[in-house]
Amino acid sequence: MREYWNSFASLLGVLAFCQSLLQLIFPPQLRFLCLKFFNRIFHLFSSYCYFDITEIDGVNTNELYNAVQLYLSSFVSINGSRLSLTRALNSSAITFGLSNNDCIVDTFSGVTVLWEHVVIQRQSQTFSWRPLPEEKRGFTLRIKKKNKSLILDSYLDYIMERSNEIRRKNQDRLLYTNSRGGSLDSRGHPWESVPFKHPSTFDTLAMHPQKKQEIMDDLEDFANGQSFYQKTGRAWKRGYLLYGPPGTGKSSMIAAMANYLSYDIYDLELTEVHNNSELRKLLMKTSSKSIIVIEDIDCSVNLTNRKKNNKRNYCDPEVRCGSGSACGGEDGGNSITLSGLLNFTDGLWSCCGSERIFVFTTNHIEKLDPALLRSGRMDMHIYMSYCSYPALKILLKNYLGYEESDLDYHVSKELSDVVDKAEMTPADISEVLIKNRNYKQKAVTELLEAMKTRADRNFKCGSLRGKISDEEEQEKRALETPNEGSEFEEPCK
Repeated sequence: MREYWNSFASLLGVLAFCQSLLQLIFPPQLRFLCLKFFNRIFHLFSSYCYFDITEIDGVNTNELYNAVQLYLSSFVSINGSRLSLTRALNSSAITFGLSNNDCIVDTFSGVTVLWEHVVIQRQSQTFSWRPLPEEKRGFTLRIKKKNKSLILDSYLDYIMERSNEIRRKNQDRLLYTNSRGGSLDSRGHPWESVPFKHPSTFDTLAMHPQKKQEIMDDLEDFANGQSFYQKTGRAWKRGYLLYGPPGTGKSSMIAAMANYLSYDIYDLELTEVHNNSELRKLLMKTSSKSIIVIEDIDCSVNLTNRKKNNKRNYCDPEVRCGSGSACGGEDGGNSITLSGLLNFTDGLWSCCGSERIFVFTTNHIEKLDPALLRSGRMDMHIYMSYCSYPALKILLKNYLGYEESDLDYHVSKELSDVVDKAEMTPADISEVLIKNRNYKQKAVTELLEAMKTRADRNFKCGSLRGKISDEEEQEKRALETPNEGSEFEEPCK
């Protein structure tokens, strides 16, 4: 037994000597080059090639990674042997995914490919302005070299299209806000999101059916107009301006648009944005198929270069850069300028994405600068008026289940005659109907009395304005009347 251990110790000594000799003859750099050389030789004779798709590409999130993850989740529950189950907060859907370092096989046009979900721990980070996730995630795609052109030309495009379909069909719509200001989270996102559950639709929206149909047709043309926008050389975006008295359903209109197109909503709070640079960064982090909303644009922020009492020349550098901030840099306060907001909607930065809708709302269109209203920025102006009789019938159906035939002829006639004179908003009428929704006849009676009272008060106070039959007349007045102190009054020399 002693001889056996002596022989074993001698063998270990010989191996240690050989290892020391190899390290002396072949330093680490040479061994690394040899390993790299043999690896290349192996791949040269291998019939496979590999592609890595990382979660984070530099400082931005890799959109292809998210698409692959969503695409694989559509069939991983059937073909996968080991699955990862997740459920988002406030969501009823359970998402299937590949476990860490697990593989799955997919087939496309008769070609078999292998996907591997690679997850490794990230090395300890030094100081960084934007902390990275603790884990480094990615997908590795293995295909045969002879199928390389097919996969790169068609398969990845198919994955992007399929993931978009799955996202629109299954994923909960989200409502984003920039309440954090310009700061980023661990994954580089400046937006916070919650599930969007607003039930408003065009069927329940209190508006004239003909006008609703025009808006729906316009939205449908936009969503299906990718080839048109590419052919005409225009950015794939559209702007809507919703204006009218408070309580006329502007927020409900936005929710109905999002539900109709299955788009996410980005509620941009301008008071949280400090400068034009932050505004551009927020725009870059919005996704396609989304609605970017700025509510109460006339009072949400002071546009510094539009608040001068004296006539200014637009060529003045202070006007173009915004008063209170220099061209070379912007101060720490809120220094959003009109030019920055205009570039946000239709400048070069507005086309860093596709299929986006911009919606501005205001209660006073006459306070807006004409530069914000022109076509190309706000393509469609929608006047949200006081409740008309067709809109009233929709409200009666929503809250009381009444059709027009269910109402007494005389009551229907009285409602039709007084609704325009009362100038009540859909919100005012809804409050009366909600309060008496369990007593339908009482609800109609109180509503009629409230309308008559409001109409009499309008008449006695002399505040009954002539009904604007042509809605563009109000827009024309806003466009043709220059704002006080507008630097555009004096042309550039």
